[in-house]
Amino acid sequence: MDRGFWTGPDRVKIKEGELRLLSAWEALEARREGDALALDGRERALCRNACLLARALERKGRPVFEDGQAVLNALRVEDVARLAAAWAAFNREQNPSALEGEEEISRRKKAWSTRLMSAFNGACSACSALCPPRSGRKA
Repeated sequence: MDRGFWTGPDRVKIKEGELRLLSAWEALEARREGDALALDGRERALCRNACLLARALERKGRPVFEDGQAVLNALRVEDVARLAAAWAAFNREQNPSALEGEEEISRRKKAWSTRLMSAFNGACSACSALCPPRSGRKA
């Protein structure tokens, strides 16, 4: 998926495979599926995280688990929590929030603008060397 030069990667490698970023719709679906799996409020977080991992964890471009129930059947609670935390950290890194503070946003804007400028360094210099700059208007 080509996300453009201003964003980071949409996947991160981990020992279990790759975690990918989810669309808003996929995140909502995971939440709804998790709510359906949970019998009471104390199970909700675990079930939602399992459903999120079912969508986000892949190996060779294919989902590792069919659904949240398969995640719950295959992994320990600690593994679900660890993988969900890894996904959350990756998601926060790639999708900064305004709540992170002005300093963090400024740091990211600077990094993005530097990346953009460095992408064009040298690309126009050869062309501009052929056309010397003008000083003032000529009539």
